[in-house]
Amino acid sequence: MTTTVFEVEKVNSLKPLEGKVAIVTGASRGIGAEIAKVLARNGATVIGTYNNSPKQIEDVAKVIEEEGGKFHALQADVSVFDDTEKLATEVKEKFGKIDILINNAGITKDRTFKNMSKEDWDTVINVNLNGVFNATKSVIQHMLEQNDGRIVTISSIVGQAGAFGQTNYSATKAGILGFTKSLALETASKGITVNAVCPGYIGTEMVAAMPEKVLNNIVEKVPMKRLGLPSEVAQAVLYLVQADYVTGQAIAVNGGLYM
Repeated sequence: MTTTVFEVEKVNSLKPLEGKVAIVTGASRGIGAEIAKVLARNGATVIGTYNNSPKQIEDVAKVIEEEGGKFHALQADVSVFDDTEKLATEVKEKFGKIDILINNAGITKDRTFKNMSKEDWDTVINVNLNGVFNATKSVIQHMLEQNDGRIVTISSIVGQAGAFGQTNYSATKAGILGFTKSLALETASKGITVNAVCPGYIGTEMVAAMPEKVLNNIVEKVPMKRLGLPSEVAQAVLYLVQADYVTGQAIAVNGGLYM
């Protein structure tokens, strides 16, 4: 069969995620906002969640819509299982399916362990780790029924190497790696891939809040001598949501930094 030039041009013009429905938790700023933009640019219909930042999610929506992308904002607290269940139900009812879940929502409450309160511990665990369980549990049955799905969770170099004053945050990000490997084994034969991305120190508001001296010391240790960009993390996510034979993996995006 001969393919005409017109047909080739038509095929090449298709965006790789056209027709896919993606949920990105914590999409109002930083890495989550950039992931939402990159997925939308590549054709996905993106549902971005926010909790306490309606103005920022509106800004993300405006950028995506100006670029011709498809974006819908939904409020959800990932630490509350009923919220993630409602989110998944609304997305399935409105769009008919859920193809991609990006577990990005996360917070920090940094203290040395001796000064860390039970509330500091519980709050970070509930958002960063329980939130991953809640969101994933809420979508997994939909993905199993369609024999297809991509789950990518944002971990951290801190989950691999630890960091002073971040026992709570580090515990959640390390837990994500075990969660990812185990769930990948359970779903590999069901058409669902489960992976993680481990950013190093990325130029986000969270990192910018660090003391200047600490931040300078970190940058000095990075072989590439700079902070990463949110867009560089988003590109790793974009690869994973398209990859068919990659599962149970953790991709480091850290400029070569291994502490």
